[in-house]
Amino acid sequence: MPEIVFAIIGAVIGIALGFVIARYLANGAIKGREQEAENIVNDAKRKAETIKREAEVEAKDEALKLRAEIESERKERQKAVRDAEHRVQQREESLDRRTDSLDQREHQISSLQGQLERRQRDLDAAENKANERLEAIAGMTPEQAKAELLDTLKDEVAHESAAIIRDSEARTRAEADKTARSILSQAMQRIASEHTIENTVSTIQIPSDDLKGRIIGREGRNIRSFEQITGTNLIIDDTPESVTISCFDPVRREIGRVTMENLISDGRIHPARIEEMFQKAEKLVNQRVQEAGEQATFDTGIHDIHPELVHTLGRLRYRTSYGQNVLNHSLEVAYLCGIMASELGLDPVPAKRAGLLHDIGKAIDREVEGNHAVIGADLARRFGEKDSIVHAIEAHHNDVEPNSVLDVLVQAADAVSAARPGARKETLDAYIKRLEKLEEIAMSYEGVERTYAIQAGREVRVMVEPEKVDEARTVVLAHDIANRIENELQYPGQVKVVVIRESRAIGIAK
Repeated sequence: MPEIVFAIIGAVIGIALGFVIARYLANGAIKGREQEAENIVNDAKRKAETIKREAEVEAKDEALKLRAEIESERKERQKAVRDAEHRVQQREESLDRRTDSLDQREHQISSLQGQLERRQRDLDAAENKANERLEAIAGMTPEQAKAELLDTLKDEVAHESAAIIRDSEARTRAEADKTARSILSQAMQRIASEHTIENTVSTIQIPSDDLKGRIIGREGRNIRSFEQITGTNLIIDDTPESVTISCFDPVRREIGRVTMENLISDGRIHPARIEEMFQKAEKLVNQRVQEAGEQATFDTGIHDIHPELVHTLGRLRYRTSYGQNVLNHSLEVAYLCGIMASELGLDPVPAKRAGLLHDIGKAIDREVEGNHAVIGADLARRFGEKDSIVHAIEAHHNDVEPNSVLDVLVQAADAVSAARPGARKETLDAYIKRLEKLEEIAMSYEGVERTYAIQAGREVRVMVEPEKVDEARTVVLAHDIANRIENELQYPGQVKVVVIRESRAIGIAK
C-alpha cells in the first residue's frame, strides 16, 4: 500500500514537472516568435523608408527633366514667334513697296488715258472728214454703199459656197466609198469560215443488202411504220449497201436518220422497236439542237437571249439555204456585223445580236406562212427583243425600209456571207446557163472579140478589137455591159466587168 501511494505521488510529481517544463518551453518559443516578428516589421520599415527615399529622388529627377523640356520648348516657341514677326514685318515692307509702285502706275495710266481720249477725238474727226470726202467722190450715202457691198458679198459667198459644197460632196462620197470598201475587206479577211454543202436527203450505209428486206418487213409493215412514225420518206432502191431518207424538214430528217442508224446497229427491226428508237432519237436530236443554240450564243458572246429563241436558233443547225448551213451563215453574219460596227466606232454587241438572229425565221418558215424575215421579226418581238433588233431582222431583205446603221450592217454582212465563192450551191445546169448568159451579153456588143466568164461567174473578161473600140469607148462599154447584167440576170453578190483593149504592132525584117 505505501508503495502504491509513493508511486501515485511520484507520478503526480512527474506530471507536474512535465507540465512546468512544457510551459517554460512554450513561453520561450512564443518569445522567439515575437522577436522574429519584430525583426520582420523592422526590416519592412527600413525597406519602406528606402523605397520612399528612392521614389522622392526619382520624382525630383523627373521634375528637373520636365522643367528642362518645358524651358527648351518655350525657347523654341519664342524663336518661332520672333521668326514669324520677322516675316510679317518683311511682308509689310513688301506691301508698302508694292503700294507705292501701284500708285505710280495708276498715275501713269491716268496720263495715258487722257492721251488716248485726245487721240480718239482726233481719229473721229479724221474719219468724219474722210467719210465726207468719200461721199462727195462716190455720190452715195453710207447706207447705200453698205447695201451695195453686202449684195456683192452675198453673190460671191453664194458662188463660193456652191463650189465648196460640190467639192465637199465629191470628197465625202469618195471617202465614204473608200472607207466602206476598207471596212468590208477587213471584215472579210478576218472571217475565215468553212463552207460545206448539205442536201435534203440523208444516205445511210448498211452492212449488206440482205438487211434491206428486214427494213422493209413482211408486206412492207416495217417501212410503213418507220415512215408513219418519223414523218420521212425511206427510199430503198438498187443502190448497193445503202438506204436513203428524204424529208423537207431537216430536223425531222435527222431524227429519222438517227433512228435508222440505231435500228441497224441494234439489229431488231419491228414496229414496236422503231417507235422506241424514234423516241430516243428525238430526245437526242432535241438535245443537240439545244446545245447548238447555246454554243452559238456562247461563241458570239450573247447570253441574255430568251430560251425559246435559243432552241429555235439551234434548229438552224439542220437547216440549209442553197446548200449553205444557215446556223454557220448566221454566226458568220454576226461576226461580220461585230467587226464592221467596231470599225465604225459603234457598239458591236447589238450588231452581233441582230446578225445572229437575222435568219431565225428560217427555222420555222415551213410551219408558218410568210417571208422568213417577217416571221423571224415576229418571233423576236414575241420573245422580248428590242425594236432595233426586230427592225434589223425584218429589213435585211428590204421587206421594210432600212432606217438605221444597224439595218444596213446586217444587210451588208448577209450579202457578204452569202456571196463569197463556195458559200452557196447552185445546180449545175443553172450555173452553166448563167455563165453562158454572161458571155452572151458581153458578146452582143459591137467590137467585142472574145469573152470569158471566170471566178465562178463573178468576173467577165471582155476582149475588144482595138481598131473598132478606142480607149474612151472601153469605159462606156464596161458600164453598159454591167448595167445589162444587173437588169437581166439573178446572181449572188456582184459581177465584175473588165474590158481589155490591146494593140500590137508587128514588123518583119527581111
